[in-house]
Amino acid sequence: MMTDTSSDNLIFSTVERFADEVLRPAAQAIDEESRFAGCHLPALSLLGLTGLNLPEPWGVGASATSLLECVAIIAGACGSTASMLTAHFLATDSLLIGASSELKQRYLPGAADGSLLGAFALTEPHAGSNPADLATTAVKEGDGYRICGSKQFISNAGKANFVVVFAKTDKNAGHRGISAFLVDTKTEGFYTGPAEKTMGLKGGHVFPLTFDCFVPDENLIGQLGQGFSIAMKVLDNGRLEVAAMAIGIARAALALSREWVTQRQVGGKSIAAFQGIQWMLADMATDIAAAEQLALHAARLRTDQQKFTQESAMAKLFASEMVSRVTDKAIQVHGGYGYARDFPLERFFRDARIFQIYEGSSEIQRNIIARSILRD
Repeated sequence: MMTDTSSDNLIFSTVERFADEVLRPAAQAIDEESRFAGCHLPALSLLGLTGLNLPEPWGVGASATSLLECVAIIAGACGSTASMLTAHFLATDSLLIGASSELKQRYLPGAADGSLLGAFALTEPHAGSNPADLATTAVKEGDGYRICGSKQFISNAGKANFVVVFAKTDKNAGHRGISAFLVDTKTEGFYTGPAEKTMGLKGGHVFPLTFDCFVPDENLIGQLGQGFSIAMKVLDNGRLEVAAMAIGIARAALALSREWVTQRQVGGKSIAAFQGIQWMLADMATDIAAAEQLALHAARLRTDQQKFTQESAMAKLFASEMVSRVTDKAIQVHGGYGYARDFPLERFFRDARIFQIYEGSSEIQRNIIARSILRD
């Protein structure tokens, strides 16, 4: 368990019970039907989990280590629900970091109690790994800005109440010309396309967006040109949450494998007796433990308000690649049953694959880490 104190045990046991009694039984149907995991929002809200990342007075004021463990528990039961929830965190983290007190007061209470759902819109059809390539623009118009452009693969957007949108306010300034805006989804000229058909996390819907809409000055988040800086700070948090999701799914895969090998018999004895099986379990457990320690280290730095960009990138890189190894081994341990859709392992495997891509691909994480090493 990724925690430093025993005081967190009550919330963890509550979240575990919720995961076991509500999330896990519904996870397969959500996946099979590609049903939006927002169906769990009322229960998540009741437990205070929609405001888990927010300090008082808006949220519960959880430490980064507590947040990490809660996300891992949720992901181990239903990856789609964890994806939906952490996408919401990206939006509220953006407001927390850069928004005016008035904008925070308008949106954070509702975001914390689950009555408002947020989305974070950075990626574009031709701008993913390099945000400086953004083509969406925000041009000054009267007492506000006209935002024009499009976004791609935006989690929650089709069901969200507000979206944090990153747009160029100065086309000639590269990443320093990017600004952030809050766009209410009821705004005229804001459109969402149909949800993308994805390989995994089928209940964590992602959408294309198009804009030709006006937003007032007060919806600017931070100052002009601060959008890139805000996005990078938010993504430091988001990468830790991706690591937590990966750890949660990997733990679930190991737990199923441990149970399976003690029950499955070949030649009259449990396959747990075979050294080849034991070595696979040992590798899985070691991989998970290493990912937990990387994530815990980054989370402690985050809690202490120290810079953790390199550590977050390391945690995300290792955990996102670790979960693919672990779920692959879990399928191998289960044999043909692991490949069958009656078991959750093939869902775990599909859900886990996106972690090496979003919040910055593995290659981008390596770039971040290398730059940090060379700068020191």
